[in-house]
Amino acid sequence: MQGLSSCLKSFLRPAASVLLPLLLIGWIGHTVTTPVHRSLSRPLRNPETYNAVNKVSQHAQDKSIDDTSSRLIPRVNTDEDHLKICCLHANILDFYLHNILPRHDNKHRTMNRVRNDLQRISEDLETHGCNVTHYQDHQHAVQFRKNLVGMGEEQGINKAVGEINILFSCLQDFCVQTKNQTATEKVSTN
Repeated sequence: MQGLSSCLKSFLRPAASVLLPLLLIGWIGHTVTTPVHRSLSRPLRNPETYNAVNKVSQHAQDKSIDDTSSRLIPRVNTDEDHLKICCLHANILDFYLHNILPRHDNKHRTMNRVRNDLQRISEDLETHGCNVTHYQDHQHAVQFRKNLVGMGEEQGINKAVGEINILFSCLQDFCVQTKNQTATEKVSTN
């Protein structure tokens, strides 16, 4: 029995010394080539911001009398470049910050936090290269504004605040930088 044990040990030692480095090389290679997503703005990954946005959205939805079959924020083709989609949603965020939120009477206790965090997100995305004015004429931005106007001012603004959670989710999903992107790669504005 001892002979079998020593034979097994003598076989496993060289095999382990060859296989272990190969496994490590494969694991390291996989780790290096697998993209890790990092959001382009800290509030986008903050669970407190996420919860505050959802509370403001739900509060507006509770006050709304419109049907849930219509949607202001258009769905986008997710096959497009994520960073372009990010900048498109940054444009819609800019519209929210300058045209929706200042005219909304939501007295929800988290509204100030939501406004501040959304302003920070907008500034961060601009720092990363999102030129929101470049996307003003994009078909989705135009469709959003058209849908909003079609609802009437008060109802449209309330509907937009009710959908702020959709906008936030889109920003979370598309405004990310992969670990493999170099520091010189900026958000494409073309």
